[in-house]
Amino acid sequence: MKKTVSFGLIFLLLSLCGCDRNTEISETRFALDTVVTLTAHCDGETLNGAFSLCSDYEKLLSRTSAGSDIYNLNQASDFIKVSDETVKIIERSIYYSDISEGKFDITVCPVSMLWDFKNQIVPNRDEIAEALKNVDYHSIEISGNRVNLNGKKIDLGGIAKGYIADRIKDYFTENGVKEGIVNLGGNVVVFGDDCCRVGIKKPFTDEFIAVLNIKNKSAVTSGIYERCFEKDGQFYHHIIDTDTGYGVDNELAAVTVIGDVSADCDALSTVCMLTGTEKGMKIIENTPCTEAVFVSRDGKITLTGGLYMKNNNIYIK
Repeated sequence: MKKTVSFGLIFLLLSLCGCDRNTEISETRFALDTVVTLTAHCDGETLNGAFSLCSDYEKLLSRTSAGSDIYNLNQASDFIKVSDETVKIIERSIYYSDISEGKFDITVCPVSMLWDFKNQIVPNRDEIAEALKNVDYHSIEISGNRVNLNGKKIDLGGIAKGYIADRIKDYFTENGVKEGIVNLGGNVVVFGDDCCRVGIKKPFTDEFIAVLNIKNKSAVTSGIYERCFEKDGQFYHHIIDTDTGYGVDNELAAVTVIGDVSADCDALSTVCMLTGTEKGMKIIENTPCTEAVFVSRDGKITLTGGLYMKNNNIYIK
């Protein structure tokens, strides 16, 4: 029996194929500021250990958690020592800043902090203009395990969940779990011998626009409908353009990236949203073992070369 996962939904609709229902466990909890669902052929202790990893990484990587590496970096005025994992994620973030020509930039934090999507607060243009002066990933210096932001502030929200999903999958496999699904609020990792059906949402609805069929892959979606609001006739969303300080304004509503490493898929889904379909397609085509589904605001689906669609099902060639 195949499994179907829907981005944006908090439950799994069917059981994993090939698993004994008596030993398959699926549980949903709120963690990492999102809904986390873990499904695996394992015991309760192993599943609890996987959820504990979410807490551990939140303490390490959260911008708002006092004592975390990111919190400490944002408060520091010079080099400070951080974990190997934090350095690795920052270095990978810089790589994606380079290939996107600065569109993806973890130092966008001063701008994103101005926006309050929960309370629908729009910052004024002067506030945004002033905050944009402090956005420049080139200011980040790394020397071994020591990092200096040189007055900038960072937020790893565009890559950290993918990195954590990878580590949870590693934890499962290291503990003998052969099949499972890690779903961190739309950052999905599927591992095992069976195919998984992942529902790609039609933007601004709970309907599927297509179903992605994957095995031993990660799939991550970024979209303008995830955190957004309309006010005084204007539509605002959370994928911030580093040139303007406002939500990026292009033809895209969502991008789903499929690949072997969830951290890369996480960053690339945002990169593609920010660069648009044409440039995003080129970036994906130049990234080995990676594909993408681009969904425009008018519902048009564009696939990279390694994918094909049949009867609203998308497959890897």
